[in-house]
Amino acid sequence: MVGKVPVGGDAPISVQSMTNTLTADAAATIDQIRQLEEAGADIVRVSCPDVESTAALPTIVREAQVPIVADIHFHYKRGIEAAKAGAACLRINPGNIGSPDRVREVIQAARDHGCSMRIGVNAGSLERELLEKYGEPCPDAMVESALGHARILQDHDFHDFKISVKASDIFMTVAAYNQLADAIDCPLHLGITEAGALRTGTVKSAIGMGNLLWAGIGDTIRVSLAADPVEEIKVGFDLLKSLGLRHRGVNIIACPSCARQGFNVIKTVEALEARLAHIATPMSLSIIGCVVNGPGEALMTDLGFTGGGKGSGMVYMAGKPDHKMDNEGMVDHIVELVEQRAAELQTQAAEAALHAAE
Repeated sequence: MVGKVPVGGDAPISVQSMTNTLTADAAATIDQIRQLEEAGADIVRVSCPDVESTAALPTIVREAQVPIVADIHFHYKRGIEAAKAGAACLRINPGNIGSPDRVREVIQAARDHGCSMRIGVNAGSLERELLEKYGEPCPDAMVESALGHARILQDHDFHDFKISVKASDIFMTVAAYNQLADAIDCPLHLGITEAGALRTGTVKSAIGMGNLLWAGIGDTIRVSLAADPVEEIKVGFDLLKSLGLRHRGVNIIACPSCARQGFNVIKTVEALEARLAHIATPMSLSIIGCVVNGPGEALMTDLGFTGGGKGSGMVYMAGKPDHKMDNEGMVDHIVELVEQRAAELQTQAAEAALHAAE
């Protein structure tokens, strides 16, 4: 458990991000956490490199609606302070904390305050002895590091941990996670570290993490982008949605458009993505420019609009043609239909939950 969020087993794959504000600035950090929560974040990590950061942590934890992971870097005291401050999880590298006594103190603090831990191994910060042994960062070195650190926790009878073995190289990352999954039975946190800017980082993350998730490997994910952290959450959910592993919000199926289109598909989809970003209820929507593929795609979506020429198109409800709509008013109309459908689904879910409780 990371706070109230179950990780591993049959639990949903959780999506997380990390703040890039100064943690010591509690107000700015809380504001960014709120944005991540609104985007759907399950877990948020904050950096705690100094005493000012852990001093701000109680306020941050109290205001956050999601569990907070404290990244304690190298100093064991930050781990103890973060656990006392209410962090749900400590991101650690036991080999960097110091002496066995210091490791023991951090583990005891985590146990006393109900913290889990994440062992975070990065190709760019492997131990010197492993680099000397293998000559360079490689999957074998990363897995050996991870298992060595896991053994430290296990030797202290601490088992509430997950592991990550990240690299910026896709092939190294995938190979390391495959080896690790065969070597130990614990939750794994996935990521392609330092993946890059929004577009390139999304592509790299989709290839690497998509490969692993398709193989059934991974329990939490973070898409590491040099972009607004909110984008990490959006891409993370889109990745899980594409693999059918988790559904949140409106999944828009849209054609790339061509000369047959009866309306401007690209601008319409851009407008709908912006207008429907607040919808968290899982739903599918097809926006197709003409009748070649439109009716067929609409059969498989909750709502659909297919261009038919002459300034109007057909609106589909639950896969069936329902009524025509002018192109000029289609965006407002579709937004209204989606919001109505989301409200209906939320009511049905609430009634089902109430019935189950009774």
